[in-house]
Amino acid sequence: MKKFTFLMCAVFACLLQVNAQQFVSTDPQNRNAVIEEFTGRNCGYCPDGHVIANSIVHANPGRVWAVNVHAGGYAPTSYPNFNTGVSTTICNGFQVTGFPAGVVNRSTAQAQNRGQWQSLVNQQLSQAAECNVAGQVVVNPVTRLAKINVEVYYTANSASANNYLTIVMLQDSIWGSQSGGNTNPEQYVNGQYCHMHILRDAITADWGDEIAPTTAGTLIQKEYVYEIPASIGSPNGVEVDLENISFLAYVEEKQQGSTYRPILNVNELTMTQGTEEAIYPIISNVAAASGISCSTTRTLKLDLVNGGLDELTSLKYQVKVGNAEPVEFTWEGSIASYQGSSIEIDVEIPFGTHTVEVSIVEANGTAYEFTKTGSVTTNEWAAVELEETAETEELTIEIMQDKYGNQITWELLASDMTVLASGGPYTMLVGGGSATQLHIEKATVNNGDCVKFVIRDAVGNGICCSFGEGYYQIKDSKGNVVVDGDGDFGSEASALLSIGAKNDENVEEVETVESVNIFPNPVKDVLTVKGENMKQVVIYNALGQAVETINTNDNEVRVNVSAYNNGMYFINVIDNNGEMTTSKVSVLH
Repeated sequence: MKKFTFLMCAVFACLLQVNAQQFVSTDPQNRNAVIEEFTGRNCGYCPDGHVIANSIVHANPGRVWAVNVHAGGYAPTSYPNFNTGVSTTICNGFQVTGFPAGVVNRSTAQAQNRGQWQSLVNQQLSQAAECNVAGQVVVNPVTRLAKINVEVYYTANSASANNYLTIVMLQDSIWGSQSGGNTNPEQYVNGQYCHMHILRDAITADWGDEIAPTTAGTLIQKEYVYEIPASIGSPNGVEVDLENISFLAYVEEKQQGSTYRPILNVNELTMTQGTEEAIYPIISNVAAASGISCSTTRTLKLDLVNGGLDELTSLKYQVKVGNAEPVEFTWEGSIASYQGSSIEIDVEIPFGTHTVEVSIVEANGTAYEFTKTGSVTTNEWAAVELEETAETEELTIEIMQDKYGNQITWELLASDMTVLASGGPYTMLVGGGSATQLHIEKATVNNGDCVKFVIRDAVGNGICCSFGEGYYQIKDSKGNVVVDGDGDFGSEASALLSIGAKNDENVEEVETVESVNIFPNPVKDVLTVKGENMKQVVIYNALGQAVETINTNDNEVRVNVSAYNNGMYFINVIDNNGEMTTSKVSVLH
């Protein structure tokens, strides 16, 4: 890997700051905080440290960051090997006697146990910072060169005439083993652990590059060019995924013994993709917009970055959902070089999980090629029928907990993500190996809204089986069961409810045109699909998994469903014009 320092300049306020700051604030601020957690994949208690650090970070967005430093005897070199030279250097500097342990802004000479992190963070967040730090990273996705600009502005005098600037690269979403991983169910899926904010490399020297002067009114600007390696770690190195990296910059006061501390302030550097090309638009992410929807017409959010040197003023792009024909869209606006914006568009997404491919075909009136793929899920919803004059509906939520009710929480969310009702954790029941207890809650919802019920188990084993046969149900005001879920759901289960919808047939009338006829319904053996100009028939089960795809030039398709499991299926019919209709059928043997 290559690291090059290109420029460092300090300009005093008395010289009118000829190089004015671009990124950093000149207003006095309190310190941000970084938790450097010393951890390892063979450390069974370390996931509990991850949970604690994550909760502190989530409670202080934009103020606190976590860095997982894998080093020492609990950090194996098998894949994925997270050991690096900088990890070992930092771990050795803080007298780590047990794992997990950590330092907060390097405010202590010795690593502290996880029970101390919250109070140490609170202390740091309440202190006035001597300096502010901010900057930008522009990553060229072709050459993997990162241009890093960092600014430090002193709002007060530092206690030391020389400070040290450190820039580190972190990486998220690396799957691998982890002892005790199931105690952190948010990151533990099917026996694999999703490792987050892993320290991968230092762009500066391990303990930072010296900066001076450190008096109030000083602006320090530094620029680096860093070649992002394809992989880090030997043996069994881990790929450096450009989609999952981030950069932190922090300023340490001075060298104290073998370490450089305390950290005076820290900040995450903004990141964007960019090149030296004149026109280089990039779609960095494709996802459903936030919110809850009971519709197959979904709002997609496209994160657009101008990675070129010229202003971006127009685009033509195509959106392809699954195997359907692409639909073309246009955009006009203004995005400066290396800046970003978001585009929201409405797209028909059938029931199930589908790949969504977005391809830019023209930029600023010039032919262009770029494609980004995402995944969007449209879930089926239960209809809660109301009279048109009714303004609200009262739902009854029944939770039959198992023995470990202390692990259960649930929420009922409105379409704007407002919490309408919530419950748990409940009491752990004493006695034998299995036990149950019923909890009944009421919730008022508005006519016309789409709401989402979510139930979670902190350990990931639901509310069932050997600890008691639990379940969850939602009933309308007439006593009809509209959601009926068993307790065998692992970490989480959810259900959508359309409030005021008369029945599912109304939904089908909107989605299905008269030219498509599907019968019989329910079906036992052979399903017939009739339609004009048909090109493809795709059948999905209730989980959104494609069961069968039939390409056709005929106006009639016969599907043998005798081997299908009983249940609800979704039939997508795509014609030669790229139009798609969706119908639901029940298979009942």
